Amino acid sequence: MADSKDISAAQLRDRFARTAKPVDPLDVVTPRGAYSWPKGMLDGIAASLRPAGVLIPVRQHSRGLSILLTQRSAELKHHAGQVSFPGGSMEASDGDIVDTALRETREEIGIDESDVSIIGYLETMPTVTGYAVSPVVGLLSGAIELTIDRTEVEYTFEVPLEFLLNPANHRMVQREWRGLSFAMVEFHFEDQRIWGATAQMMLRFINLIKKQ
Repeated sequence: MADSKDISAAQLRDRFARTAKPVDPLDVVTPRGAYSWPKGMLDGIAASLRPAGVLIPVRQHSRGLSILLTQRSAELKHHAGQVSFPGGSMEASDGDIVDTALRETREEIGIDESDVSIIGYLETMPTVTGYAVSPVVGLLSGAIELTIDRTEVEYTFEVPLEFLLNPANHRMVQREWRGLSFAMVEFHFEDQRIWGATAQMMLRFINLIKKQ
């Protein structure tokens, strides 16, 4: 693999060329390392899930590629105040999970579907909050202007792909769930903390790139 800082949009497209859109948005793949999680968490994952889609937006700048993330509003009912990819629950009007990811991205940060070039997909991941989340990977120009819906998103920020691909920036931390301790990977970029399901999806994204 080329040095991480030299990965181009064309190379990233090639790395995701063999991925496929989920046929069943509820067909989930448990995250790596879940065997070490508290049993109650795994039971929650196995419970009834709702399909959801998120977009992993890869922005193209002259300085290289970066991943766009959102800081969710503290007033939201689900995942309030957390860092996340733009996205949300599948609605009856959505044709498929890609429609969900693109619609939610447009509603939350104002990126039109026509400005996103879909290049691939990650495996659908269950969350302990009851969602089966299908990540859709899309390329977009760094020049696109964002229009943020402040009722859902407080602000957006970007993390260089080079930073994410560096193993030194993969921080293993101890988390607690109902008094039980377990380990998970987080990413800390400047003053931003990427954790939980978003960090797990980011890790899958990184691992797929590194397999090529």
